[in-house]
Amino acid sequence: MADDDLPIVSFGSLMTEGTTLSRRGQHDKALGCFNDALKLRAGDKHCLITRSKCFLKLGDTENSLKDAEASLQVDETFYEGLYQKAETLYTMGDFEFALVFYHRGRRLRPDLHKFQLGINKAEEAIVNCIGNPSSLKLESKEELCFVSRQAESKKDNQKQQNKAKDQKDKKQMKKKSPKTEQQLLGELYADKTFLEKLLKDEDLMQSSTRQGIKVKDLVLDGISYLNRRRDFWQQQKPIYARVYERKVLRQERKHDKKQKPADIRRYIEKNMEDIELMLARGSAEQSCRKAERLLKKIQMWSEEEVPNKNELIGNLHSLIGNAQLAMGQMEAALRSHKMDLDCARQNALTDAVSRALDNIGHVYARIGKFQQAINTWEEKIPLAQSSLEKAWLFHEIGRCYLELDKAEEAQKYGQKSLKSADEEGDVEWQLHATVLVAQAQVKLKDYRSAILNFERALEKAKLVPSEAAQNGIIAALDSVSKSFIAELEKKPQE
Repeated sequence: MADDDLPIVSFGSLMTEGTTLSRRGQHDKALGCFNDALKLRAGDKHCLITRSKCFLKLGDTENSLKDAEASLQVDETFYEGLYQKAETLYTMGDFEFALVFYHRGRRLRPDLHKFQLGINKAEEAIVNCIGNPSSLKLESKEELCFVSRQAESKKDNQKQQNKAKDQKDKKQMKKKSPKTEQQLLGELYADKTFLEKLLKDEDLMQSSTRQGIKVKDLVLDGISYLNRRRDFWQQQKPIYARVYERKVLRQERKHDKKQKPADIRRYIEKNMEDIELMLARGSAEQSCRKAERLLKKIQMWSEEEVPNKNELIGNLHSLIGNAQLAMGQMEAALRSHKMDLDCARQNALTDAVSRALDNIGHVYARIGKFQQAINTWEEKIPLAQSSLEKAWLFHEIGRCYLELDKAEEAQKYGQKSLKSADEEGDVEWQLHATVLVAQAQVKLKDYRSAILNFERALEKAKLVPSEAAQNGIIAALDSVSKSFIAELEKKPQE
């Protein structure tokens, strides 16, 4: 065979072949396809993720994590990369780190249920490792990490030593008043109190880690360590000296009425993170209250103290609006998002304008004002920064047109959405767009085209994979096929 007759291997064909092999369980062969594809298009984030999934199926968590992280280096907002990294970390048993990345993905794509499922299973895994958080009242990630870090460094032959230490610690605890201990240990006093609470949970104390170490031994060792630190600090510095130093420090803070910009920045960053996390976890009311309190404080600070003051104010209006939407307060949510839009326009913040238009369209669609939603989202189209964002935007506009029984417009926007999804190589949005086109064609009574598109959508649903989507499409196919047959029977026989 001459060189000219050799088949041309493209990036797309290698991706398709690799995905098909992976679905059949032939992950080793699929890896070869993805490796070849990356030679043609180095650093392609979608290929990196599909290869990462392949590695994970083969149990190679190290390479799976490398590919997931490589995809995020290309695009740190790539939600599939965040999800794959979280899934790999979860498989590796790093449940706390997995939880962090599930939450990041949830903030980026709250519409994707898989991130919430990931959060649920990671939290459940953490509970299974250290006990029920509702009974233990865990306050921070550091508390969760404390027991697991100790578990990794201990051996079975230390158990008896820990028990002996515990008896000694209990005697020492009687000699120290809680107030004295709190002054000596400072912030670590909360850790000691937490560990002492753990001791009261008999079921937890009888359980063991994956390494076979009893949780009770780890907790007792932690208490012993804190007692030794307490005694050391008391020897190094008497309690009266520590109290005096704190009084002097408080007086100095009173003289310094203004907070330093760095302190203000850290305070704002921490509160913004808490607000987003509360909203992601479903605590919309709590998130809203915290955002409103922070908004009042920021409005009181000067631009010298908060250089990005206007941007933060708009962002908080946006977060408040999202929380109000989650609580079903539609009119309030609309007002908040419009305030975000006004703030963004006054300060020429293009990204914030795009965000506000996005959210306003959401609220209009939720309350059934589909034409207003279309007008808002059409204003956002020139501001869309990626093919994926356009795929989502065109799909939502098309769905609104479908709700208004404007099937031709719905089909047009569905096809635009599909084109953008193809450019991005996003199978999930290819699925959504194809279904929208098919539904519009049913309304137009173009049953033949609708059947073809529903069949294409079914193939996409198998690739995602989504059993619920497959069942819905099969039901739609059955319905449109019956309509098609009925239409044919109506035509006079020639």
